[in-house]
Amino acid sequence: MSATGIRTVDWIVTDLDGTLVARDRRIVESSLAALRRFMDAGGTVVIATGRSETAALPYYRTLGLTTPAILYNGARVVDLSTGAVLHRRCLAVAAWAKLTMLFGSLPDGVWPVAFSGGRAHVVSDSPALRQYAHRDGITLTRIGAWGDLPLDDIVKVMMICDRPDRMDPAEETVSANVEGVTLVRSESTYLEALPVGATKGAALRELAAARGVALADIAAIGDNPNDLDMIQAAGLGAAVGDGAETVRAAADVVVAPCAEGAVADLVARVLP
Repeated sequence: MSATGIRTVDWIVTDLDGTLVARDRRIVESSLAALRRFMDAGGTVVIATGRSETAALPYYRTLGLTTPAILYNGARVVDLSTGAVLHRRCLAVAAWAKLTMLFGSLPDGVWPVAFSGGRAHVVSDSPALRQYAHRDGITLTRIGAWGDLPLDDIVKVMMICDRPDRMDPAEETVSANVEGVTLVRSESTYLEALPVGATKGAALRELAAARGVALADIAAIGDNPNDLDMIQAAGLGAAVGDGAETVRAAADVVVAPCAEGAVADLVARVLP
């Protein structure tokens, strides 16, 4: 237990990139130490990320977690210690088919990545794609055509933009032409097309209900628009100090910037 024996929430649910993980792709040391103190006091830590199983696993292991992980921005909930998929959503066949027809008309500098079977698939190469793969620590599998992938097993599609100003045109194009997807921005140059109903907040609600934990007893923290409904679902929603303005405006509390220990700041508030 903590020195005071007081823990005001049962769970801390944390985003990874820009929240717990800094630009050097490492967990911020002060935040890592704080989460370990929280777990030592009997608290539960859950990661909620847009990353895939492969990309999230190193952080899961560093934290020493055994809890389910919310992945692909809520399209999967996976026990990373065993690989068991506890909850899954896939893009509707019609939505995926429409996306594939649309890829050729996306603005210049926008590169699709489709996730299926635990792998990230591309049909072309670009510096932006290579940078994305390096950041997430994943391998991009080159395929001949989008039709090579199974129609009914597409977890999500990312559109990697080589500049932030490509985001609005890309989102407008997809939104105007594709029904049956949830669009979220997970970074300044990442636009994601997810299955309907797949959000971090929805996955958190389902996981909490399955584990018998009240949302009021959960604190959630994030930095980008894809974290919005998660921090709004939790009893205590925290925004990273250098996160997106929309997230900071919607949060119950704004904590320190990521590199200065955003998650450590949150832990200090819930574990006096």
